Amino acid sequence: MPAAHSTASNVLGTPLGICCTAPMTGFYRDGCCNTGAGDMGAHVVCAEMTADFLAYTQAQGNDLSTSVPAFQFPGLNPGDRWCLCASRWKEALDAGVAPPVCLEATHASALEYVSLAELQRHALGQGHP
Repeated sequence: MPAAHSTASNVLGTPLGICCTAPMTGFYRDGCCNTGAGDMGAHVVCAEMTADFLAYTQAQGNDLSTSVPAFQFPGLNPGDRWCLCASRWKEALDAGVAPPVCLEATHASALEYVSLAELQRHALGQGHP
């Protein structure tokens, strides 16, 4: 399991920042959108949930609003930040409901799925967790 402040880079080429610690996010539940061999979904996009996105992803069969304690998953509300699967964020982008992203906390590997320009167009302002 990576450390909370890993040596990973974000999409801007700087050290990967913390996405959110309340709720505790990340594939490794370390607050960061770190990834590794076991992360088949590439949970690397730090996004701020919106009602539209939560409804969209639920309609796709991935309910992010309901708590699943067995997976340390609290259930999300609009305004919560969460490390999303890069492919799901891209699907939401194509559907016109992509949630805003925190570039500083989005892992560089997200660029394998979506362009920096697309992420920048949906970037949150400065500030954080």
